Amino acid sequence: METVILQPNKENLYKCAAHLKSGGLVAFPTETVYALGAVATNAAAVEKVFDVKKRSHDKPLIVAVAKKSDIATVARNIPDKARALIDAFMPGALTLLLDRAENIPDAVTAGGDTVAVRIPDNETAKTLIELTGAPVVVPSANISEKTSPTLASHVYDDLNGKISYILDGGASEIGIESTIIDTRCDPPEILRGGGVTADMIERVIGKVKFKRESVCGGNYMPLAEVFFSAYYDGMTQNICARYDELAKHGRKTAVICLDGNAAYYGERKLYRVGKSYSDYAHNLFAALRKADAEHVDAVIAEGVVSEGIGLSLINRLCKISRGNII
Repeated sequence: METVILQPNKENLYKCAAHLKSGGLVAFPTETVYALGAVATNAAAVEKVFDVKKRSHDKPLIVAVAKKSDIATVARNIPDKARALIDAFMPGALTLLLDRAENIPDAVTAGGDTVAVRIPDNETAKTLIELTGAPVVVPSANISEKTSPTLASHVYDDLNGKISYILDGGASEIGIESTIIDTRCDPPEILRGGGVTADMIERVIGKVKFKRESVCGGNYMPLAEVFFSAYYDGMTQNICARYDELAKHGRKTAVICLDGNAAYYGERKLYRVGKSYSDYAHNLFAALRKADAEHVDAVIAEGVVSEGIGLSLINRLCKISRGNII
């Protein structure tokens, strides 16, 4: 199979929508990361997603729809707090866990009674889903356990020869996945931190809690071993010491850091991810993929303050490092 990267013009959007309707797979941009799409109500197409990604069938898939009114076509019994979040943050980097509608096959939900639903805040994604005329599953467009893709070239590196089309929408705006929240419980529970922060959610629906066991579970993994520094006074000195120790033992090492901290690391190899925590989130996965391309075998990521999008970054870095915190 030849994999073709397409620009998201009208002709190509119709071509990709037709391919999805026929049971095929298409990779396309969202505001979080690139997604691998299949029609969610087509069980055979959904099975192809698991095969291509080498994904375990016990991991459910997120379903994307094009507009708010479409949520009722894939879910039922939508709580008032869920409706408030839909009004506030959709389209956007928020996924709601809801009671599953009968048209959603077991493959999507791993046999469970719930479905995870979101509306991407990306015109290419929304147009493609609308043209397809059906809900679309949207797991990240990578091989499972590898770093999430934020560019079409990242998708091509992983899935070349496995899917027909990749729509190239440029770099993902946010760069980390959507926040997942279950509003069916009281207080609502954040299952995965992401682009919509807990503070933002609490301003709309009041107090929420985090599902603690999800914080350091394994998920997307680069080839390099990743160390994650806690955030504290003296963090950069500690990172330098660990870097030098790894280098002494023959490890090709790099530091992921904010631009403002670069001077603290001297001549050590750096992947600078921008000025702010939002920049860090946006560029994290791209930095990890660059480390893999340059055959770096140890990466030390700077810690961040545990508030706002920093919480989402901590969640991601915990997973990527498998809790390997220094």
